[in-house]
Amino acid sequence: MDKEIIVGVDIGGTSIEAGCIVNKKMEKLSLQPTGAHRGKEEILNTLYETIEQVLLPGTLAIGVGVPGLLDAEKGEILNISNIPSWNQLPLKEALEKRFKLPVFVNNDANCFALGEKHFGKGQPYKNMVAIALGTGVGGGVIIQDKLYPGMFGGAGEVGMWPYKDATFEMYCGSAYFIKKHHATGKELYDMALAGDLSAQEIFNDFGTNIGKLVKNILYILAPDAIILGGSISQSFSLFEAGMKRELSDFPFEAIKKKIVIEQSQLNNIATLGAAGLYYNGQALQMMPSVFEGNVMEKMS
Repeated sequence: MDKEIIVGVDIGGTSIEAGCIVNKKMEKLSLQPTGAHRGKEEILNTLYETIEQVLLPGTLAIGVGVPGLLDAEKGEILNISNIPSWNQLPLKEALEKRFKLPVFVNNDANCFALGEKHFGKGQPYKNMVAIALGTGVGGGVIIQDKLYPGMFGGAGEVGMWPYKDATFEMYCGSAYFIKKHHATGKELYDMALAGDLSAQEIFNDFGTNIGKLVKNILYILAPDAIILGGSISQSFSLFEAGMKRELSDFPFEAIKKKIVIEQSQLNNIATLGAAGLYYNGQALQMMPSVFEGNVMEKMS
């Protein structure tokens, strides 16, 4: 079988990670500091170097996930708060010019959903929602096996829904532990595992918040599965009971019985998810002749 080689790239305010995925398995990985305070070209050069460290002859495409608002069709970053010099950056154009390969760019939360769909727990499901629980609370939506990005990649931003006196991001992200309970999630996690009853109750309450969020998703989308990722999802065993208790009165019994809610188990999910942009079917629309003589052909 011919090798199917895709490069996935996760760009964050702290680091840039690139991975070479061969036949849907990670083969090479490179990580460099973003240096987000630097100018546009300096960060672009770091991105180029990171990709070049994993690029193999025969690479078919590059997928890139970025945390911000973007025009996915044009591959242009409209607003990215943690890398200010990249606002209004035509990233797709820059990368295609550099590497002479098809490039696909999307929001990192959407890439997370694609990572679960093509590499993780979401593989069996046609319709699913992936939610990343961390500093922020973001999500991605898969409908009939395809990403539904919405306008400017903004679909699935469930953390922005109003909830109590703020939003779900306040009550389902790291701010819940820090601002409401004056400790980090990791500190409370360790305390709960050590048997601290007050910390365990905090996670039970946190599970109630997650259950409320899940209910809203079920009312709007009724997906086959919801996959929870991000750093806080590692405490799933501590908040699962609270979540299920909140879901117990969901009125649509058939949906309640069938819905699958699982914790992501993937490493390097963001980078795999960026590669998932290729598997999302967009690559089939590209004409190979446009990219004749790509950089890897010249190297080989």
